[in-house]
Amino acid sequence: MARIRFPIFFRGGSLNAWYSSQAISFVPACPPLDSAEVNKLHELVGRAKKLFVITGAGLSTESGIPDYRSEGVGLYSRTQRRPIEHAEFLRSASARQRYWARNFAGWPQFSSYQPNSAHLALKNCEVLGKLHWLVTQNVDALHSKAGSQRLTELHGCTYRVVCLGCGAQLSRRQFQDQLLQLNPSWNEKAQEVAPDGDVHLSEEQVKHFHVPDCNTCGGILKPDVTFFGDTVQRDKVNFILERLAEADAVLVAGSSLQVYSGYRFLLAANERRLPIAIVNIGPTRADHLAWMKLNGRCGEVLPFIWPV
Repeated sequence: MARIRFPIFFRGGSLNAWYSSQAISFVPACPPLDSAEVNKLHELVGRAKKLFVITGAGLSTESGIPDYRSEGVGLYSRTQRRPIEHAEFLRSASARQRYWARNFAGWPQFSSYQPNSAHLALKNCEVLGKLHWLVTQNVDALHSKAGSQRLTELHGCTYRVVCLGCGAQLSRRQFQDQLLQLNPSWNEKAQEVAPDGDVHLSEEQVKHFHVPDCNTCGGILKPDVTFFGDTVQRDKVNFILERLAEADAVLVAGSSLQVYSGYRFLLAANERRLPIAIVNIGPTRADHLAWMKLNGRCGEVLPFIWPV
């Protein structure tokens, strides 16, 4: 296997020059990459013929989407904002009004985010026939935008809206049009967009916002994502466990694995004695299970293995 040599270049310029100042502001500080460690990772995943990959918010920070938990730059460390809870969304019409008003304001910016070099590298891993399955904990559709197909969105995707009554679905873009028709003069501006597309607005700003019910049955419309406090569907978990059982190595990219819904797959991989590699800035819940851990940006590390 060829050895890695620094530096690399991305789309005609250095990779560091590619990162926008906005994206960098959401990426935690990390030490410079160690070429020996990158080569070690390259060799570990290079031996895999059926690589199972799980990604998290740390993959999308380099596209300009903040995460929740990163020290110093995550939303939890910089603000008092917390994502909506599943039970609150179901129980309270005012909570749904507040959620959709904020999501409506944030959607133009959130839907404009594009894949970065890490997403493209994983797509190339699939093209090369090395990637067996990719599981993302993100709801931002950036893997799909990059062209990944062997993909499960563990927590769903904000680009879909579902009726909790009859199960009818529509695209988030269609729903944005419905919201616009109901609120033609509502023009509150978004502030910083959260990982789920949420923005901060005051109660005064949202109190006159109108939210439609399902056109089919009059039921509650919800983004097709797993809110905090909800659980991932068992059939989806079982499908992912089946793909993991077929794999011969595991790569974690950009996730601290603090949420059990993702961490459970690392426990299952460890039980199967699969080699586990982790690329993440900062500690993860599965560091003690990893054959190797590389502390670095996914957008810098992964293109060394699968050039973009």
